[in-house]
Amino acid sequence: MRWQGGRQGGGGVEDRRGMGGGTIAGGGIGVMVIAAIGYFVFGIDPGTTTQLASQFGGAGQSEQGQVGTPQDEAGQFVDVIGGNINDVWKAKLDGYRQPKVVIYGQGTSTGCGYGQAAMGPFYCPADQTVYLDLSFWQELQNLGGSSADFAKAYVIAHEFGHHIQTLTGTSERVQRAQQSARSQGEANQYSVALELQADCYAGVWAANASAVSGGQVALEAGDLEKGLQSANAIGDDTLQRRSGRQVSPEGFTHGSSAQRMEWLQRGYNSGDPNVCNTFNAS
Repeated sequence: MRWQGGRQGGGGVEDRRGMGGGTIAGGGIGVMVIAAIGYFVFGIDPGTTTQLASQFGGAGQSEQGQVGTPQDEAGQFVDVIGGNINDVWKAKLDGYRQPKVVIYGQGTSTGCGYGQAAMGPFYCPADQTVYLDLSFWQELQNLGGSSADFAKAYVIAHEFGHHIQTLTGTSERVQRAQQSARSQGEANQYSVALELQADCYAGVWAANASAVSGGQVALEAGDLEKGLQSANAIGDDTLQRRSGRQVSPEGFTHGSSAQRMEWLQRGYNSGDPNVCNTFNAS
């Protein structure tokens, strides 16, 4: 993936790496374990784990890192990719307001409670911020995903997709529908649709990345396949098998490997967010 010539300073990155991460109130270690088991094994929505953190008193002290373009390559990658994603959505969505992006190490305070690396990357709608502990790149590879740049960018773009859902009101509508669901399985179906839409939005970004950057940020041969490899690795059915459990579609919260690959591909093939209506798809 070509990105190193891309515009810097457009990602609004706040770098909290190396900071103390705030203090964890009672239940912090337990929340970390819940999150680790939840996201990487059972596929629980990271938003759920941050809500758990808040409920169990896992909020940390307020922190403020340095805002701008980090000096290291990994931080610059987040900044350039985030800025490019913002440029795409400014062109695609009227009234788009970019989210904040925080990169941190191990743990940090968030508007949704105390965030920890074990939760994986997540978006907090309460403060409209994407939180990234960059160790997730290695974890993704450990799960069978790709270490390629586009695979990393796909995960970032997926979290930006949740921001789009907050701006459009989709997340709020899903939350209301889940509250009136007749069963946990039905509630999970709404979660799956939300996550697959975020995958589709990631594909929409990838399709438009080059056009908005004058070719400075662009996919190259084989990049899409690397993204699909990572989507396959983090499907609910694949994670359930990896944990030694029987595949249970009623327990899916993010979608199967096949579904995640399909919607990433749909978004990329069309480049149009209007194809991303996962809620009416069969």
